[in-house]
Amino acid sequence: MIMVSLRCINCQTEFPTSSRIYTCSHCNGLLDVVYETSGISGERLMDVWDGRRGSPKTIDQSGVWRFRELLPEADESEIVTMIEGNTQIWDAPRSAEYAGIDRLTFKHLGMNPTGSFKDLGMTTGITQARRMGANSVACASTGNTSASMAAYAARAGIRAFVFIPSGQISLGKLSQALDYGATILQIDGDFDDAMRLVREVANESPLYLLNSVNPFRLEGQKTIAFEMLQQRNWQLPDRIVVPGGNLGNSSAIAKGLHELLERGVIEKMPKITIVQAEGANPLYQLWKKYRGREGDTDLKIEPVAGAFTLATAIKIGSPVSWPKAIRGLRWSDGEVEEVSEQEIADAKAMIGRDGMGCEPASAVTLAGIRKMAAAGSIRPDEDLVAILTGHVLKDPDYTVNYHSGTLSYTDKSRERVAIESRYGNEFIRLPAEREAIIEALVFR
Repeated sequence: MIMVSLRCINCQTEFPTSSRIYTCSHCNGLLDVVYETSGISGERLMDVWDGRRGSPKTIDQSGVWRFRELLPEADESEIVTMIEGNTQIWDAPRSAEYAGIDRLTFKHLGMNPTGSFKDLGMTTGITQARRMGANSVACASTGNTSASMAAYAARAGIRAFVFIPSGQISLGKLSQALDYGATILQIDGDFDDAMRLVREVANESPLYLLNSVNPFRLEGQKTIAFEMLQQRNWQLPDRIVVPGGNLGNSSAIAKGLHELLERGVIEKMPKITIVQAEGANPLYQLWKKYRGREGDTDLKIEPVAGAFTLATAIKIGSPVSWPKAIRGLRWSDGEVEEVSEQEIADAKAMIGRDGMGCEPASAVTLAGIRKMAAAGSIRPDEDLVAILTGHVLKDPDYTVNYHSGTLSYTDKSRERVAIESRYGNEFIRLPAEREAIIEALVFR
């Protein structure tokens, strides 16, 4: 038997899952979906989940709902799924050599239906919205969340409203939300302004909020950990490396692993490592200051005003899920690193050399691994899984600009900073002559 409730991570107050709340009504703390299991061993869970991999049922084919013993209860007819998940783990020998380690694998969540990991959380979020009778949903987004929410809302027949920061979103990502019929509200401000406003509006209207402050969304994303371990025959890696933006993904992965630990599926937590961009690094700043203060209950993140990175998916100065991220780091003896724009761009190009590609925000994982390996924080022989969060086509302009040598940004002093194309792959310009083409083909 599994009983489910919502529980505040601070004061431990519990609420029924039918409550339409996003934070604790007593202390404003973040909420967890919690499960009280009886009579289900870790071995039994693994047997059930492994047995579903060959099932023709849609909910078993989903890389989220396959693990429904540890998901909020939902009737099969209520579940909104696009058979998300089932994303592969790929070896990346060129990236490993670049990072200075023996072996590296990537779990590429960009291979989900809308091209990012957000689909894993949106299937549970939209399903909960449907269960609660919501006829409209909303989110603030830098791109991936809007695409995913719009697609799943369209499948469910629910209206979708997207709050976006003005001029700070990849048009490739925004095109998805437009195509799926969402209403786009462009806010004069940054992502943090959009996030503040959508939370205020959701608290005063029928809109059902689907940012990562919603605990039901993170329940879907925690299955990243379940599926990863299932693909590895339930063998733990030493470390899981995750990009850090709003911090919902790292929080969800840590929660999923902790639930497996509590149920005896695994015997220890792998080390969660979160990597942020230097210009949007509030968790890195907090962790550097307070690391090791296990009993400290007064931790408070300092938002980064005017947060900036060309990796727009993680351009967030005030991450909502930071308390859960800190909890996950403490559970796993984790680490936090920051990387520069140049390091991100070069790492992205190197991931492309392994034939998989990714959006810029994903590449912070490889950049962070390389930096930490050089500093001795990561051993060359560690068993590493790095998370790629989004598809390479999410931000094609970034890729083309890097390889053509035109990628740049304006820093806080209003100076233009050019990104070097250290691993660029430029066009070969030739006259329309047979001999010139043959020479280029044969002698390059």
